[in-house]
Amino acid sequence: MNNQHMYSETKATKKVLVIGATGTIGAAVVHALEEKNYEVISASRNGEFQVDLENLSTINKLFVLVGKIDAVVVTAGSGKLIPFSILSEDDFIDGLKDKVLGQVALLLRAVDHLNDGGSITITSGNMFENFIPGSSVGAFVNNGLDGFVRAVAPELPRGIRVNIISPGWVRESLERMNSEERTTLGLENVTGTAAYDVAQSYVQAIEGTMQGQTIRPLNQLEDELFK
Repeated sequence: MNNQHMYSETKATKKVLVIGATGTIGAAVVHALEEKNYEVISASRNGEFQVDLENLSTINKLFVLVGKIDAVVVTAGSGKLIPFSILSEDDFIDGLKDKVLGQVALLLRAVDHLNDGGSITITSGNMFENFIPGSSVGAFVNNGLDGFVRAVAPELPRGIRVNIISPGWVRESLERMNSEERTTLGLENVTGTAAYDVAQSYVQAIEGTMQGQTIRPLNQLEDELFK
């Protein structure tokens, strides 16, 4: 009986590829999935499974190595605040390359390697109801990602779903800022969402039925009010 039970659990295990697995959010996502007995393949710029979303050949190689999977999560990608006074067209081009084009390229390739009913979950950075100075490039690229996901979702084949997580300020990242940085950003009273709680949104995207949605951690809305 025990052997049969163990075989059933093993058979039901799903394989999830997490890209950006060494970052604050990525590591929390890996931990949350392993807690639920998913088979997790961790990929990053360094490590056993290496990938750089700005290098298409590394994406192609990664999918050859991992084979068929049930879900892909992307937590990679970053952005910087750029004041309007020094803003240039190149900043928007760099933002697109860093945050948008890599995740789009990943999605285009992931579809062919996902099992029927699989899911893709990518990451944006729309974290404000009220934008802060220097966030125009971030708003540009992240709203582009949100729109892309909504538009492409109905076209995906074989029951594959795609959603996007907007994690907002992560508590651990805020705690690494000094008081001057937080004051400059107007974040003195923002507590952020713990990385573990942000990770649950990614688990929800994998296990749920939502399609083409932007998902935010439940307790993020308080911080957006800048109380």
